[in-house]
Amino acid sequence: MSRAGPLAGTLGCSEFDAAALADAAPALDEGGPRLRTYTHELGTVEVHLEPYPARPTLVVAGATPVAAAVLEWATAVGFRTVLVESRAERLRGSLWDADAVLDRVDALEGAIAGDEIYAVLTDHDAPDVVDLCALLLRREPRYLGLMGSRRHTSHHLEALRAGGASEAEVASIRTPVGLDLGGRTAAEIALSIVAGLVAVRRGGGGAWKDTG
Repeated sequence: MSRAGPLAGTLGCSEFDAAALADAAPALDEGGPRLRTYTHELGTVEVHLEPYPARPTLVVAGATPVAAAVLEWATAVGFRTVLVESRAERLRGSLWDADAVLDRVDALEGAIAGDEIYAVLTDHDAPDVVDLCALLLRREPRYLGLMGSRRHTSHHLEALRAGGASEAEVASIRTPVGLDLGGRTAAEIALSIVAGLVAVRRGGGGAWKDTG
């Protein structure tokens, strides 16, 4: 069963099914298994409810060395990954370790699954940065980051404002991206980005544990 249904199979009667569906949402919210007993005039059943939450979706835009490393790290920590790259030459001859690889921005809407969405744009010189940000903002992502210094990304933010994005929406875009690990290589930069995503997802502060 899912939070909104439908129910696959049956517990034997509609009353049991309805009771299990009612208990499914709290189980998903609290994230832990539970045992429930349902009683009917025809008998009693014990039902074990165990949540299997959907993986959060991470959209990675731009086929760059940092993107390749982000995809690897993000998969390892449980994200469903979607790579978006509209420049065909960037995808040609390369294998990208993503759950979905899209070559058009307009294909992204149908590829985003669930309500827990994160996104990182790894190439501020890509031709579709503004279009991607506008599309992603409509989905209210938990994190939207644009890689690059403010000097390199501010014109994209201005273009979003000119296109109708609110100040709150523009302010929600994180740029630069990642935790301050001092990373220099693509893998180190990607690690700082994914570490930041984990901190957002889990509510962590990103500080050393022995200094707080």
